[in-house]
Amino acid sequence: MIHPNGTAVMEAIAAAPRKRAVNLTLNEDLIIQARTLTDNLSATVELLLTGFVTERQAALRSHRDAAEACAQEWNAVHDRIGSFADEHSTL
Repeated sequence: MIHPNGTAVMEAIAAAPRKRAVNLTLNEDLIIQARTLTDNLSATVELLLTGFVTERQAALRSHRDAAEACAQEWNAVHDRIGSFADEHSTL
C-alpha cells in the first residue's frame, strides 16, 4: 500500500539494485533478432544472466556438497579400517 506522502514508492526505489553500464561484445545478427522480440534488451539480458548465475551457483554448491560428503565417507572408512599404508609405515 502506498502512503499518501509516497513513502512506499521511495522505499521501493531505494531497495532497487544499482544498475551499471557495461560493454558487451555480442553477435550483431543476434542483437537484431533479439530487438524484434523484446522492447528492453537490457532487462532481457539481465533476466537471462540472473538465471545463469543462479544455475551455476547451485551447480557449484552441489559439487562442493558432493565433495564434502565423499571426504566424510572416506574419513569414516579410514577411521574404521585404517589405511593400507599404516602397516608399511617406518615412522
